[in-house]
Amino acid sequence: MSLMIGDNSVVSMHYKLTDNDGNVIDTSEGMEPLTYLHGVGNLIPGLEKELVGKVENDSLTVKVLPAEGYGEVMEELIETVPKAAFQGVDNIEPGMSFEAQNPNGEMQRIVVKHVEGDLVTVDANHPLAGVELNFDVNIISVREATEEEISHGHVH
Repeated sequence: MSLMIGDNSVVSMHYKLTDNDGNVIDTSEGMEPLTYLHGVGNLIPGLEKELVGKVENDSLTVKVLPAEGYGEVMEELIETVPKAAFQGVDNIEPGMSFEAQNPNGEMQRIVVKHVEGDLVTVDANHPLAGVELNFDVNIISVREATEEEISHGHVH
């Protein structure tokens, strides 16, 4: 009998992630399959939930709404800062990304959205916030995790 995906399963899968226009955002095609430990938050919730109970060789298509993906766009994470905040960067253009420290002292990725004069609008939302995600998944293998994998929270 095939092992079903559940908590503490080690799952290997191939996937293709597209947006609603069919643009490929990410894929494992041509690479090793993605292998992860199920049930510990290694995947976005909407995808992980749909994989429960699946077995080796299953294929599925999953649509994940922002609430169960990378969240909705939060306006408070979009702000305008003076160009002087980017010390040592001469030419700031939309699409550039930087690591910045947030008020809690954690590092976060910010993306330049707009530059006007000495003002730069940056967005600290995840690049896929607010995006509906479409996954095509093929389950390659499912096995029980080892005690070590379970205690470490990831695959070895």
